Amino acid sequence: MFAPKYTITNKLLAQIKRVYALIEELNKRRFSRVVLVELEKTARVLSSYASTSIEGNQLPLTEVKKVLKSAPVHIRTSEQEVLNYNQALTTLNQKLNTGNIVLSLDLILHTHQQVMRDLLPDFESGRLRQKPVMVNDPRTRQVVYLPPDASDVTPLIDTLITFLSENRQAIDPLILAGIFHKQFVLIHPFIDGNGRTTRLVTKVLLAAMGLNTFHLFSFENYYNQNVTRYFQTVGEGGNYYELVDAIDFTLWLEYFTEGIIDELLRVQKTLPRLATSPQDELQSHHQKLLDFVHKKGFIKDRDYATLTDRARPTRALDFQKLMDLGLIERKGKGKATYYVLKQ
Repeated sequence: MFAPKYTITNKLLAQIKRVYALIEELNKRRFSRVVLVELEKTARVLSSYASTSIEGNQLPLTEVKKVLKSAPVHIRTSEQEVLNYNQALTTLNQKLNTGNIVLSLDLILHTHQQVMRDLLPDFESGRLRQKPVMVNDPRTRQVVYLPPDASDVTPLIDTLITFLSENRQAIDPLILAGIFHKQFVLIHPFIDGNGRTTRLVTKVLLAAMGLNTFHLFSFENYYNQNVTRYFQTVGEGGNYYELVDAIDFTLWLEYFTEGIIDELLRVQKTLPRLATSPQDELQSHHQKLLDFVHKKGFIKDRDYATLTDRARPTRALDFQKLMDLGLIERKGKGKATYYVLKQ
């Protein structure tokens, strides 16, 4: 049975209240779809950069933007890491938009498979590890932590998922998400890609619990500003079996909520600068089109015709406007033409 130790300190309680106040303030504000899509795109870029940078990827943000805008013909490992993370984020956001997503082992494994595509062999990608691993200090390369034995990984993950499910109504979502984040890192269930998978699934956990601002910001950005502090707070030193009974999640939970506040404040400052011009303003028929693509993944002209009574030439102009705004892109040709969200 998993029973994490933590204390609701005055600092932690104050930070939880601050998070909810910031979220409420952001959710009350009304922005056009153009602004929200642009914010989500920016958050994906920043998250892809920061989360891979935490793990040692040397690509600067400017280069990450170029890679995500147009993938190179010959992809280097550093570029593959960024592309994979962005794709995993996109997939999870699409699932969150449909409201059809539940934290499960299958979701975790699929996320890891996307994160490590072409970076690990198939028998290790999207699969729990079958051999021991060691965690090294990124600066000294010395071993600092020994995770649980491979034979204990599956039961430990199952117990963690059960704990989350059974406590959804009893424990604050921020606390649950923070506990998941640290415990998953300590279990270290994969050969590689543990940190990236953890951060992605934590996003899902927060959003699925109703904190619907989280696909618009990047808490990875906060961790990347001081990677040493992140590793020291989320991790532990020593042998898991010697530490497990004494692990206290309090300091990590304070750091975790502190990072969310910091990033929400960044988003709050960014939003006023994203005001749209009259040419960018979307009408109700544009919103219906975009909502359809978010739900189904693509749209054809005949689908759009069922959503609106606009004539075919006018519908063509609507598609063109959304392409000009960078919200959708055309795929296929002739009668096989369809439109998807612009990546």
